[in-house]
Amino acid sequence: MPLTSKITPYNPQWPVQYEVDKRRLASAFGAELHAMHHVGSTAVPGLAAKPEIDVLVEVCAHRHVPARDEALRLLGYVRGSDLSPGHHFYRRNVGEVRTHKIHVCRGGHPSIMQMLRFRDLLRQDHALRQHYQDLKIELQATVTGGMAEYLARKAPFIIAALRGAGQA
Repeated sequence: MPLTSKITPYNPQWPVQYEVDKRRLASAFGAELHAMHHVGSTAVPGLAAKPEIDVLVEVCAHRHVPARDEALRLLGYVRGSDLSPGHHFYRRNVGEVRTHKIHVCRGGHPSIMQMLRFRDLLRQDHALRQHYQDLKIELQATVTGGMAEYLARKAPFIIAALRGAGQA
């Protein structure tokens, strides 16, 4: 089973795309919106990535979730399974190609700090960024069980990097 997208060289248009999407997405969250962040590999200059824009949305609370789901649906997003309690997930595909992912967490959720800290570590540490890129390319070539296997096999690297930074 293939990944949702092929890993490609870094594209400087990814942050530009995030900024365009950020304005559109804000309307779906209304007064619940606390903050929005570009996360994931497309948020790290120089890092090869699946060309899927990852957005982390911090909300004050998970109120009006059915209305939010509908507003995001109208923008082309589909609600996926929650990644953990209080960590809602949405995806957007164009045809069969995944283009966007949204993580919605209530302020203070542990996923927020983990995603932001890992992004920042990769931005700051060239050697770490290169090792992570090498791992992702290796996994793309060897994973046969799809995204679940890909994510599971990346997890030890991410946990070790966060522990090394005193964040896990």
